[in-house]
Amino acid sequence: MGIYLNPDNVNFTEAVRARIYVDKTMMIREMNQFMDEGNKYICISRPRRFGKTIAGNMLAAYYSKGCDSRELFAPYRIAADPSFEEKLNKYNVIQIDVNGAYQITENKPAFLKKLTRAIKKEMGKAFPQVDFDEDDSLAESILKVYTETGETFVIIMDEYDVLVRERADQSLLDEYLGFLNGLFKSNILRPAISLAYLTGILPVVRDKIQSKLNNFQEYTIMDAEELAEYIGFTGDEVKELCREYGVDYEECRRWYDGYRQHGYEIYNPKSVTEAMRKKAFASYWNMTSTYEAVAERVRQNFAGTKDAVIRMIAGEAVEVNALTYLNTMDSFVVKDDLFTYLIHLGYLAYDLDKQACRIPNKEIQQEWFAVAATNPDYAVTDEIIKASKELLNETIRGNEEAVAEALDKSHIHVTSNRSYNNEDALQSAIYLSYIYALNEYDCYRELTAGKGFADVVYVPVRPDKPALIIELKHNKSAESAIDQIREKKYYEALERYKGDLLFVGIDYDEKTKAHICRIERFEKN
Repeated sequence: MGIYLNPDNVNFTEAVRARIYVDKTMMIREMNQFMDEGNKYICISRPRRFGKTIAGNMLAAYYSKGCDSRELFAPYRIAADPSFEEKLNKYNVIQIDVNGAYQITENKPAFLKKLTRAIKKEMGKAFPQVDFDEDDSLAESILKVYTETGETFVIIMDEYDVLVRERADQSLLDEYLGFLNGLFKSNILRPAISLAYLTGILPVVRDKIQSKLNNFQEYTIMDAEELAEYIGFTGDEVKELCREYGVDYEECRRWYDGYRQHGYEIYNPKSVTEAMRKKAFASYWNMTSTYEAVAERVRQNFAGTKDAVIRMIAGEAVEVNALTYLNTMDSFVVKDDLFTYLIHLGYLAYDLDKQACRIPNKEIQQEWFAVAATNPDYAVTDEIIKASKELLNETIRGNEEAVAEALDKSHIHVTSNRSYNNEDALQSAIYLSYIYALNEYDCYRELTAGKGFADVVYVPVRPDKPALIIELKHNKSAESAIDQIREKKYYEALERYKGDLLFVGIDYDEKTKAHICRIERFEKN
């Protein structure tokens, strides 16, 4: 048992003894299948506080010869799986927290030499019959053990990308790439590696490390394939936690949901755990990183960035080409690179089918509001956001002029790179003007209702405010918009809603660039 070689199970024991632990042990079954199929090079990338370290500690506790973890795993799902006994504590595990080791090394250029020396020292004690040379690389040392004893290794590297993200000195980075190349690209060493499991925030870097790690199967926050349910907490898991801790699930969903893929609703485990523990919904994201990660890149202002950011702040999704970004910290060329980077950091969510990104939830929305409040380029956006609460109140009071004036301002603001008369631009103006409503309402767009589709519908989470059905018209009249709501019976889509209901008709005149609003309270029979 050592720090790096064949660690004990103390770290995972602490995780399962925590007040809140969600059973993700069936991920071990997936790793066992990968090993059996020969698909043994796995790289999983996801944002901070999405459980990367706990997963690595779990795998180390399961595979490591340095401990007996049978009783530790006995209460969990994996213990009943047929593969459980076959591989339990049967491998030499080398577990490296790259970020931790790098941060405690004062002499950064000597980082890899010190790390290699420390691991080899533990290997020397574990395999005294093997003759290690002082200048042997880690790869050469592993090969010697395998050649002389037939024993294989599981290599677990957490935060493998830290030198890329921290923009390490080029000579150190090149040395690190050689280190990875020696471990994972040599056909001679391949039989000695039973599993290589790497985690990081960024996927495999495609311009410099590609030749080193292109034999890895990648699972990312954009597409985790069969590992999607292990990327974070699933909707079912969060629902059970809310039941157990007496927390409102729907409000939890509004705050922390949004990373959807392969049929799973995926939540940030850190935020959910804090909400359960404190029984309070708040932005816990800033406990794990800072809005500067967004602000720094948004300030680069690539062509089309501002228009797209405003639309996303308003609640829309924008298309993104995720193939241009090379997964480095110095290869940002177009806005798609910026957005792809922010997807990997968790500040945007990715829709694999639509190839679009959006702000995932209320918690992350707060970070984007902070960007708008501190970036002069988004001063008008910030004003509209701050005014949106009062606009909602004025709408409920029936103040038609206030709504029209707000839309005049928002409509101009959201059309920097699009046709002013485009219907999508008008809808964007609606979403931005009523951005505060998302704190108290669920928003439905193009809602199937009655004999057609209602343009925008806001339904309050709690029936202390009226629902809003908004219909948009061009060059007609606001009254005709109200008539259409009535004639096509859009309100029938809300037949289960028992609260008050407002019809909001809005007409946009393309010649005058002005909006007219009419508001009527629906009288129930």
